[in-house]
Amino acid sequence: MTAPPGALADPEAGPRHVALIMDGNGRWAESRGLPRAVGHREGVQALKRTVQAAPDFGIECLTVFGFSTENWRRPAEEVSDLMGLVRSYVASDLNRLEREGVKVRVLGRRTGLPADIAAIVERAERTTAHNSGFLLQVAFNYGGRADIVDAAQKYVDQLLAGQATGPLDEGALGAGLSTAGGPPVDLIVRTSGEQRLSNFLLWEAAYAELVYQNVLWPDYGAEALGDAVQQFRQRDRRFGAIAARPVLAAS
Repeated sequence: MTAPPGALADPEAGPRHVALIMDGNGRWAESRGLPRAVGHREGVQALKRTVQAAPDFGIECLTVFGFSTENWRRPAEEVSDLMGLVRSYVASDLNRLEREGVKVRVLGRRTGLPADIAAIVERAERTTAHNSGFLLQVAFNYGGRADIVDAAQKYVDQLLAGQATGPLDEGALGAGLSTAGGPPVDLIVRTSGEQRLSNFLLWEAAYAELVYQNVLWPDYGAEALGDAVQQFRQRDRRFGAIAARPVLAAS
C-alpha cells in the first residue's frame, strides 16, 4: 500500500499521536483456512509497514496495543506464538529502528513476563533511548484499568514514604501512568470493524478522536492509515468548549 496523493498536504494539521488497536489477525487467518498464528505473523508485517508510513503523515508518536493483561487467558499455544513474535520482531527490526531514529517505549506491567521477554523489552528501550525522531510505544502486558490502579498505588506509596502530600489529583495520577511524559493521544484507531476500546488507554482517550475501520489488521498499511488521518482532519475538536461562531459581515 502507498500513501494516497495529497496525504502530506498539511502534516501540521495532525494527528501527532495515533494509537492503534491492531484487531483481526485471527479472523484474517481463519477466513483463509490458516492457523491463527499465521495471522499474527502477517500482523507483524502490517505493523512494520505502518511504523514506516506514519512519519509521512506528520505522526510523531505511534502507540500500538500488542498484548493485553487479558490476553493471558488465551490458549497457551497462542500465547506462546505471540511471545515468539515479540522475539522475532525485535531480533529482525531493532537495529533498523535504532538506525532510523525510532525510540521504543514499552507500556504495561513488567512483572509476570517471561524472563527472556522482560530482557528483550529492556534491551529495546536501552538500545533506542537516545533517539528522538519518532516514538513507538508498544502496550505489552497492558490494561487501561490496571495502569490507572498502578498509578494510584504509586501515589499511595509516595505518600507513605513522605515523598508526596495532599490529595490525589489528575496531574499526580497522570504522572504515574506508564504513558507519562508522552504526547497526548489525538486519535485512536481500531481495525476489523469492532467498535470498542477493550481496556486500551482509558485515561488517555478522554479527548481523543475515535476511528473504526473495516479492515483486518494484516491488510493494514499506509493507505488505511492515510484514511484514518483524513477522517481525523475532518473532525471539529473542541475539548469541551463551544466552537466559535463565524462573524457575519454587516449588511
